[in-house]
Amino acid sequence: MSYNREDREMFDAKCGDCGTDCKVPFQPKQDRPVYCRECFQKHKPEPREGGRFGGKSNDRGSRFGNRDERPREMFDAKCGDCGNDTQVPFRPKEDRPVYCRECFQNHR
Repeated sequence: MSYNREDREMFDAKCGDCGTDCKVPFQPKQDRPVYCRECFQKHKPEPREGGRFGGKSNDRGSRFGNRDERPREMFDAKCGDCGNDTQVPFRPKEDRPVYCRECFQNHR
């Protein structure tokens, strides 16, 4: 199946930055800004490092970008091995044990 850009349906829109009337290849939503070609260049995300799927790593070794902008929600739990109180970055389930940092190393 071939795709021809001239056959694409275009929709009228107004740039959210400069107010210029423009055409876009999607139906604009009222709750999201649309940008003209020139202003869109200012809003493009920075290119990611590491190739197409590699992503960019941060200090924690995550390949999904930097999470330091938002604090991670922590949940109170009791270690299933030593019984000490601990905190984990997920909501513990009743039917599965949770381990503190030290005991978790023994279950890896």
